[in-house]
Amino acid sequence: MESTEKLTDTNAILAYLYETFPLCFIKEGETKPLKIGLFQDLAERLADDSKVSKTQLRVALRRYTSSWRYLKGIKAGVQRVDLDGNDCGELEQEHIEHAQTTLKESQEKAKAKRMAQAPKKSGKKPAATDNKRAQNKRVPHKKPRPVKEKAPEVNLVKAELNELKADQRVNVKLGASPVAGVITDIKKEDVHVQLDSGLTVKVRAEHILL
Repeated sequence: MESTEKLTDTNAILAYLYETFPLCFIKEGETKPLKIGLFQDLAERLADDSKVSKTQLRVALRRYTSSWRYLKGIKAGVQRVDLDGNDCGELEQEHIEHAQTTLKESQEKAKAKRMAQAPKKSGKKPAATDNKRAQNKRVPHKKPRPVKEKAPEVNLVKAELNELKADQRVNVKLGASPVAGVITDIKKEDVHVQLDSGLTVKVRAEHILL
């Protein structure tokens, strides 16, 4: 397939995946958990398609599997699917619990962010005195910031390459919070980790936390 225009925007790449693999990537409504190792299948299937690069595919896949919609679909009794929508095994309880925890933390962060921004927006409108009183009463409720108190979980430390081995459970530093997974292979300084979401990443030991 010859393509003249290369996709670089993550949303555009996701739209392309929705159109190309509609039985795997669900555009609207409840999603289906993806097959473990799906990225390799995706990269092979689109190897001759110049529209997308492996790097952009990886970013788009990470966006898809970290969305609230996807995490809500990780539940007991649900089958993972491949690119053609075929069942590829039932979800493990460990993956279900990880998805539920990730979803809860993400929702709490979003809620805390909304609460922190709300006073700023209303503060620009010195309208009625009653509104100001209502805002002042809400300020104490701004305290529910349990998100910050989850910091003790970050007792993780950077791993040394010689401490790592195949089949070892680790946490990979991707963005703001570590993501759990299992080491599948170690080649020289590159460590291949299969995340609980099903995505496989290649990182250096310095990005792995124990």
